Amino acid sequence: MVKLAVVDHGAGNLVSIRQGLEEVGAEVEVVTTPDFGDADGVVLPGVGATAATMERLSAAGFVEPLRALTRPLLGVCVGMQVLFDTSAEDGAECLGIISGTVERLRDAPRLPHMGWNELRIVRPDPLLAGLGDQPLFYFVHSYAPLPLDPSVVVATASHGTPLVAAVRQRNVWGAQFHPERSGPAGLRLLANFTKEVQRAA
Repeated sequence: MVKLAVVDHGAGNLVSIRQGLEEVGAEVEVVTTPDFGDADGVVLPGVGATAATMERLSAAGFVEPLRALTRPLLGVCVGMQVLFDTSAEDGAECLGIISGTVERLRDAPRLPHMGWNELRIVRPDPLLAGLGDQPLFYFVHSYAPLPLDPSVVVATASHGTPLVAAVRQRNVWGAQFHPERSGPAGLRLLANFTKEVQRAA
């Protein structure tokens, strides 16, 4: 069975993420210290602001272990945003695992962007396997990443101008939406991540 560590830094949909991962067959441990033990992969959830998230990650000692992680990693919502270098939301220095910045959504009809939205898959990736061309996922955010290397983008969505919805760099994935709140499509994505972790183990 695949073992996944879910990072508890004080702000994330931990119950929903854990239930979703367990439903797709993973063994889940919620960790409050940066000891990932024998976990095969790591999930970094997050809600709220990037600076506050980075402060909590730093206070709990997660920053350097996450930067040095070689196991598969999935960042969700703000957990995706902190994978990048900096955020315009509050000037936060983030993890710098993927080069780029996090910027406020431009030309948005309203903020936050909240609700269901279609993804446009821009390059095939195992994380999105079996989801069709325009799967629906649930979003709650006002900022999104702008990767320095556009080839890391695997899916976009539109809310005003197009926004980056999912990324992948080697064994690091990010989802700007909430798979744990996105019904069958979200469960399929979590199952896909679990399979990729198993493949890498």
